[in-house]
Amino acid sequence: MRILFAGDASNMHNCLATELRRQGHEAVVASDGSRWMDTGRDIDLLRRPGRWGAVRYVADIVRALPRLRGYDVVELAGDIFVTLRPERVRLLFDYLRRHNRRVVFSALATDVAYVDACLDCHTYRYSDYRLGSEPSPYVGTPEYVERAEENWLAPFMRRHHDHIMAHVDGVVACLWEYYAAYRRVGFEPLAYAGIPIDVESLPMRPLEREPERVRLFIGIQPDRTVVKGTDRLLAAARRVAHRWPDRCELVVAERLPYDEYTRRMRSCHVILDQIYSYTPATNALIGMAQGLVAVSGAEPEYYELIGERDNHPIVNVDPMVEGDIDAQLERIIERKAELPAWAERSRAFVEKHNAAPVVARRYLAFWEKLL
Repeated sequence: MRILFAGDASNMHNCLATELRRQGHEAVVASDGSRWMDTGRDIDLLRRPGRWGAVRYVADIVRALPRLRGYDVVELAGDIFVTLRPERVRLLFDYLRRHNRRVVFSALATDVAYVDACLDCHTYRYSDYRLGSEPSPYVGTPEYVERAEENWLAPFMRRHHDHIMAHVDGVVACLWEYYAAYRRVGFEPLAYAGIPIDVESLPMRPLEREPERVRLFIGIQPDRTVVKGTDRLLAAARRVAHRWPDRCELVVAERLPYDEYTRRMRSCHVILDQIYSYTPATNALIGMAQGLVAVSGAEPEYYELIGERDNHPIVNVDPMVEGDIDAQLERIIERKAELPAWAERSRAFVEKHNAAPVVARRYLAFWEKLL
């Protein structure tokens, strides 16, 4: 097949493209490299700041148009797969629709369908926007007002989303949450594929014995700390590290390129990812592939979707229970003798459910049905 990935998020499309090339397909990634992560791409669509950056960006897209046609499948990274206003993204979408055989939507980030599901107070017990029926800490922050009230909930964004949904040939979700959001509205054809992880490029660091001190790792995205609950994870980790200085230490990384970020976490034992999710996302999975224990989302709905009944290595915290993060971290420290075996289970989980060849097969099977 010839596949074009339009946009990317956290290296997901680039990882998938790399695996597809290994299998003999032609795969091209046109993206901004997930911004500061600077992930791989074949067509660079990184928007520089300022007026001239905007002019140059539009020129880059126009120059790239001949390279964005003639594919069997175009996989879009969400509603806004390039850094333009929705009405301009729509023009590019319509171009891709006209000049390629099939266009598929990757549900891999916040979009209108996901926000609607978060706010209905029924699809999820908790989410980025609601804890039960109550607003989450994210609601009311300046970031929420800017991104949600003025964007995802605005009529112009809903019109844009509806236009794309009316003209794509299918939706592939990478998380249970996104799958549930599109199942909620009855969209078909819909598939769950998971997040691809290049496990071959992420060697595991085996633990031969119990570590003297448990190294907790947390990555900070300054513009997403509240929405993902990283602020609460960081505060809890600091409290626990302060209470157990002889048995625990905290490593904090902020806005690092992807390769350096993965290297930095490799010397740690536990990765703290997010607390409002039902599913481990890229950050948790790349840590688990390297043998770290993930503190992230892992609800029963997720395990049921992937059919995993035996190996549940992810530490799932309940964001609605006060003190649960502290309690779970202290539990890991108290059970640090189990970390070598725990690390093996984490690696095995990713190899089974998220290794790039496994996820690529799911995508290929879905695309083949559409073609």
